[in-house]
Amino acid sequence: MAERACVKRLQKEYRALCKEPVSHIVARPSPNDILEWHYVLEGSQGTPFAGGYYYGKIKFPSDYPFKPPGISMTTPNGRFMTQKKICLSMSDFHPESWNPMWSVSSILTGLLSFMMDSSPTTGSVNTTVAEKQRLAKASMAFNCKNPTFRKLFPEYVEKYEEQWVSEQAVVEEVEGSPVVARKEENLQPLVEKKEVKRMELAKEEEVKQARKQSFPTWMLLLLVSFVGLVMALPLLQL
Repeated sequence: MAERACVKRLQKEYRALCKEPVSHIVARPSPNDILEWHYVLEGSQGTPFAGGYYYGKIKFPSDYPFKPPGISMTTPNGRFMTQKKICLSMSDFHPESWNPMWSVSSILTGLLSFMMDSSPTTGSVNTTVAEKQRLAKASMAFNCKNPTFRKLFPEYVEKYEEQWVSEQAVVEEVEGSPVVARKEENLQPLVEKKEVKRMELAKEEEVKQARKQSFPTWMLLLLVSFVGLVMALPLLQL
């Protein structure tokens, strides 16, 4: 259970963050446990992490701020392992270097800065720029599958859903673009030619059927005339 001084300190820090937000950083305590904080770091422009949203956790000891917290990241990012503690001078990996004057905002600012670096540490991984960019692009979709993230950071969920709708609109616009229309126009003459050919074949078939139907009629008339002539010959001889 958190000590009274710890609770008061964390409440104070949360009020300060709400009053003066830190650029590219959002952090909120868990509704059920003030010792567990959740954060989102936004990737800096000009880096492989640009456009990425990195969700993670900070676990504070009950005697904070006299001891440092543990820090981990949940979103695949290409810089740190997920669900593993990250070694920082501000984390519980180095209690000897911890300064009680440091706060949640300074901790996360240091984490974001270290993320942009490539120095190896416990909990870090080595990946290519292309892999980091791929993960940055997929980060928001990954985060929005997490129920806790959706509950604590609804503004990011809303942003992602709006972005998804916008992308779908672009896809639909491309499908109805002049390029597609030109393709359909190029196909139109072929369709018309096929239709004309079909109608010609149908007309020929009608003519053939008409001929088949008319053939027995004129043959019957000829036959009747011939029989009549044969029967009339004896009478003429009389």
